[in-house]
Amino acid sequence: MAKLYFYYGAMGSSKTANALMANYNYEERGQKTLLAKTNIDTRDGTHMIRSRIGLQKECVLLSDVCAMSDEELAGYDAIIVDEIQFAKKEQIDRLAHIADYCDVPVLTYGLRSDFQLNLFEGSERLLAIADCINEVKTICWCGRKATCNARYNEHGIVREGSQVMLGANDEYIALCRRHFLEGKLRGDDDVIGFTD
Repeated sequence: MAKLYFYYGAMGSSKTANALMANYNYEERGQKTLLAKTNIDTRDGTHMIRSRIGLQKECVLLSDVCAMSDEELAGYDAIIVDEIQFAKKEQIDRLAHIADYCDVPVLTYGLRSDFQLNLFEGSERLLAIADCINEVKTICWCGRKATCNARYNEHGIVREGSQVMLGANDEYIALCRRHFLEGKLRGDDDVIGFTD
């Protein structure tokens, strides 16, 4: 029986690279995959998934996957979705349906929580219903496990604002909980101030 997988991690933990490698592994073995990303992620173009280390591949949008019939979806050996935190609850439920009724494994990759440590809608639903939940680990500058996604600017860690702001290493950094709460972006003795 196929399963719904949720691979989550903090910013910079190589979730996208892992998704692209999973897709490659399926294809290398002659399997037919459907690689997708959520509609909101347009950083690298509408139909492209790109990792920080340079891996990239064309993809479809999650809305297109959700609109496909069960018969069409049953023709795939795996469905792989990146940036799943931006998905709606109904889309996650559709992915669960695909695993359960089309017998196609669905591998999803994304953030668990935002820069205020609140769950994203898609991640919250996956934590509730996914068959397998796995952490893709990364570390804070101090060497501890990083679990927090800190949004920052020239003044330090940003604590307020819209939940969704697409960005990369120039606007987000993965920190351990201690340094996130302290507002410490680097290993000097200065605690960077909080912004409103």
